[in-house]
Amino acid sequence: MHTRRTHRRIRTGSTRFRAGLFAALLATACSAQGASTSAGSPAAESAGSTEAATATLAALPQATPSALAPYYEQKLAWRDCGVPGFQCATMKAPLDYAKPTEGDVRLAVARKKATGPGKRLGSLLVNPGGPGGSAIGYLQQYAGVGYPAKVRAQYDMVAVDPRGVARSEPVECLDGREMDTFTQTDTTPDDAGETDALVDAYKKFAEGCGADAPKLLRHVSTVEAARDMDVLRAVLGDEKLNYVGASYGTFLGATYAGLFPDRTGRLVLDGAMDPSLPARRMNLEQTAGFETAFQSFAKDCVKRSDCPLGGKGTSPEQVGKNLTSFFDDLDAKPIPAGDADGRRLTESLATTGVIAAMYDEGAWQQLRESLTSAMKEKDGAGLLILSDSYYERGADGGYSNLMYANAAVNCLDLPAAFSSPDEVRDALPDFEKASPVFGEGLAWASLNCAYWPVKPTGEPHRIEAAGATPIVVVGTTRDPATPYRWAQALAGQLSSGRLLTYEGDGHTAYGRGSACIDSAINTYLLTGTAPEDGKRCS
Repeated sequence: MHTRRTHRRIRTGSTRFRAGLFAALLATACSAQGASTSAGSPAAESAGSTEAATATLAALPQATPSALAPYYEQKLAWRDCGVPGFQCATMKAPLDYAKPTEGDVRLAVARKKATGPGKRLGSLLVNPGGPGGSAIGYLQQYAGVGYPAKVRAQYDMVAVDPRGVARSEPVECLDGREMDTFTQTDTTPDDAGETDALVDAYKKFAEGCGADAPKLLRHVSTVEAARDMDVLRAVLGDEKLNYVGASYGTFLGATYAGLFPDRTGRLVLDGAMDPSLPARRMNLEQTAGFETAFQSFAKDCVKRSDCPLGGKGTSPEQVGKNLTSFFDDLDAKPIPAGDADGRRLTESLATTGVIAAMYDEGAWQQLRESLTSAMKEKDGAGLLILSDSYYERGADGGYSNLMYANAAVNCLDLPAAFSSPDEVRDALPDFEKASPVFGEGLAWASLNCAYWPVKPTGEPHRIEAAGATPIVVVGTTRDPATPYRWAQALAGQLSSGRLLTYEGDGHTAYGRGSACIDSAINTYLLTGTAPEDGKRCS
């Protein structure tokens, strides 16, 4: 008989940003709607391609089309949010920017007005990533109360949930029970039957999304969300957009800069994505990023007396093998997790739990404790809590729309990484080389967009934003979800990009403990003086 451990719920709304890994990984790029490319053709980047794009996102005309004037001139009716200090409103945007008279989408907006003293600098829009993360939730739970006081004193802190996300006509796909089944589906199929079951799960997920929002599903692209931000900029009375975006939020912010370089103010892109990559290469590089993060965790773990994966002197490779062996045991026989709804800890849920902890080294202790409980005491509760935090599953068994919106945006923004199970099998050696621990599961997780009910409208391309003021691009050297190379690539593409490097672990850098990073970003936001390109912090 053993004593049950007390398992802590991992933070989900403060400084940790999610990349939507198991819904579609980071298969994101810019939609062709409302924009064009100056080189290349739509067919230039096939689903199977691994080459980076050379086409460049073209800026929209500076003059606002007359058909969009009603949106740009609307007045927001601010009201109490029910959260002290915050106000909320609803903004209208055209469902289809190419046909603005054929219907609206209603977007939820929130703000916390500048507290003073000091000169008011306008609005600072924030986005935590995803795609699918609630910007309003992030504003109310963290940015609006946790950003540096000097920043909050001089900026109105503002957020808009992108179309299809959270409070903005959210895409829904499955009910709670159905989503439970989906998250437990085996993503490392051993035979034809398990492969068919995984394909069926992806098809049911896609069909649910298509049935819920057939029109909206065609108009949740990153380009459309960026255009919505420009409407909000105008409605707020700002000449230029000031913005802090993390993870996928960097792609959203870079897209805004590419479309509206003349309206781009102070942009911070933290945990940057490379928009020039096709889905398969992006997913492969992210897989390698999680392996890099796991290696860092493994080296730290074996120095600790409570590491269940090996003792002092155990190599990271052996730590990985020990974890893989544990996953294999769960694949054969899931273990109890003390769940009120009867769920057991499966291989897929355990893998998600481990990956969730890779986003923030502050969760490594929790991961060690959870693995110890599961491996030595057959108690899967801790890893299930980590997995549930990743999927945003509530105690009542319901889910936020994070993963539904994530897939909706990703599958619209880029052609699918794979079109069939055979293509996944062909790519398995590359994925398993990139990550012996996570590669197989992440390769199969990249198949879901193959069955999406809406054809993609975007393709990979570069973003240069010629004419924009300096844009700060932040990269973390051992970031699991947005590999450091992506920040280097985006900073290199942007004509005014300034690369700011954090030498450390975890996903994103601002507000995570580096005084050097925070000082550089705060100075930029408050004075407009960007850090020197190539500045490094630890």
